[in-house]
Amino acid sequence: MIKVGIIGCGKIADSHAWAIGLIPNAEIVGVCDKEELMARQFAERFHIKRYFQNINNMLEATHPDVVHITTPPQSHYEIGKCCLTAGCHAFIEKPFTLNSSEAEELIRFAEVKNLKMTVGNDEQFSHVAIRMRKLIDQGYLGGSPVHMDGYYCYDLGDERYARAFLSNKTHWVRKLPGQLMQNIISHGVVKIAEYLPGDNVKVIAHGFTSGFLKNIGENELIDELRAIIIDDQKTTAYFTFSTQMRPSLREFRIYGPKNGLIMNQDNHSLIKIPGTSYKSYLEKSIPLNYYAKQYRKNMFANAKLFIKRDFYMKEGLKNLTGLFYKSISEDLAVPISYREILLTTKIMDEIFAQVYG
Repeated sequence: MIKVGIIGCGKIADSHAWAIGLIPNAEIVGVCDKEELMARQFAERFHIKRYFQNINNMLEATHPDVVHITTPPQSHYEIGKCCLTAGCHAFIEKPFTLNSSEAEELIRFAEVKNLKMTVGNDEQFSHVAIRMRKLIDQGYLGGSPVHMDGYYCYDLGDERYARAFLSNKTHWVRKLPGQLMQNIISHGVVKIAEYLPGDNVKVIAHGFTSGFLKNIGENELIDELRAIIIDDQKTTAYFTFSTQMRPSLREFRIYGPKNGLIMNQDNHSLIKIPGTSYKSYLEKSIPLNYYAKQYRKNMFANAKLFIKRDFYMKEGLKNLTGLFYKSISEDLAVPISYREILLTTKIMDEIFAQVYG
C-alpha cells in the first residue's frame, strides 16, 4: 500500500485526489492546508481520515510514502525540500519551481536522499500523447527531430469574465517571475523539451500585452508570446502562447528526416504526415483520403475509450500518477525525466528574462 499525503487543498488538489483514488493500493492518509477550513472540507469530501494545518505535523503523524504538493509555485521548492527531508517522494504540481536554480537544487537533493520526484505536466500522459511517444520511439520520424511547432493557448473568456479574473492585483499568479504565462506554458514547453536531442538551448522570445487586455485596462500582464528555440544539435522549435488566437489551440507538431506527426490535445487526435508525395494530380486527392481515414480512426478510438470509461478530462493525471507510483514501488525510472524538467525550466527562465527583463 502506498500512503499518500496532499499539501494544498485548492482546486487542482481535487483532480489529484480523484486520480489517486483510481490507483490500486494507494490511499490518502492525510491532507494539509494552512487554512483549516480548506483542509477540513477537503478531507470530508474525499473521506480522508486526517487533516492538518501544519506540514511537519502531517508528515510526522501519517508518514506518507509520497506527497502531492498542490500549493502555489512560490512554495514548491521549500515544501518539496521539507518532504524530501522527511523521507517522502514528491509529486509537485506545475510549474515545478520558480526557476531552474531551484529545480537543480531540489533534484540534486532528491538524488542524495535516494527519493523520486515528478512534475504535474499531466498532458504528457494523455492517451494521444502516449500514442505519439510510442510512434516516435518506433522510429516513425526516421531519425532525430528536425523541427517542432508547439501551440498552447489559454482562453480568458469574454470581457466580463476577464475583468473578474484579472481584478485581484495581489493574486499569487501576478507574483510569479513569468506571471500568467509561467502558470500555464510548461505544458507546451515540456513537449518540446522531451524531443530536443541537445541539452543546451538558445531562445529568442518576444512577448506583449494583447489589445484585448489593454482595452479593459490591463497593461501589466503579458498574454502573447512567440519564441524560437534552437538546441546545440541544430534542432529548432517555434512556440506560441496566446489568449487571443482562434482556434485556441493545444497542438504539437514534430517533423523528422522522413515523416512528421501532428497531435491535437483538444480533440485527442494524432495524424501521421508522410514525407513522400505523389506526382501529378494524385497529390490533390490520395493524401486527403489518407488524412480523412486517420481522423475517422481517431474518432472511433476516442469513442471506444469513452465506452470503456477510460476517457477522462484529466486522464493524463491518472496515468502519470500511476506511472510515478510504479516507479517508486518497483524502483523504475521516473515517468518525466529530470533532464526534461530541467530543460523545461531553463527554457522558461530564458523566455521570462527576455520578455520581462
